[in-house]
Amino acid sequence: MKTETKLDATDLAILRCLQSDARLTTKQLAARVNLSTTPVFERLKRLERDGFIRGYVAILDAEKLDLGFTVFCSVKLKQMTRGDADHFVSYVRKIPQVTECYNISGEFDYLLKILAPSMKAYNEFIINVLGANDSIGSIQSSFVMDEIKHEVGLCL
Repeated sequence: MKTETKLDATDLAILRCLQSDARLTTKQLAARVNLSTTPVFERLKRLERDGFIRGYVAILDAEKLDLGFTVFCSVKLKQMTRGDADHFVSYVRKIPQVTECYNISGEFDYLLKILAPSMKAYNEFIINVLGANDSIGSIQSSFVMDEIKHEVGLCL
């Protein structure tokens, strides 16, 4: 997000602290960044209002929730027209198994990250969900064998 707002070292320290533990109270956060609670509260509200903080979430364990089969699915549309692209994007945004979607350059048009319980479930997903979208020309799947690094925070 491009913005005119400048972040100082304290703002960045607040963001780093929240990335590692979003459940910190304002009092705990203030102690970590060496400020009193009121200015930290005001900074938090500004960071939220200006869109630097988009939300707060719990990071769930996909494996324990029987969603540990991770697939990166490359999708090429039949045609890359504005209408087809808009239709595909709208369609994908409604699919809960797709946790990430990127418009990419190269041989394919989109890269999707999909979580499923198993190979069989993913196969059903391809046939019944992605296959139901007639703007898709081709799909290529890459199955994750081992997760080496997964960071949800940004390098600040």
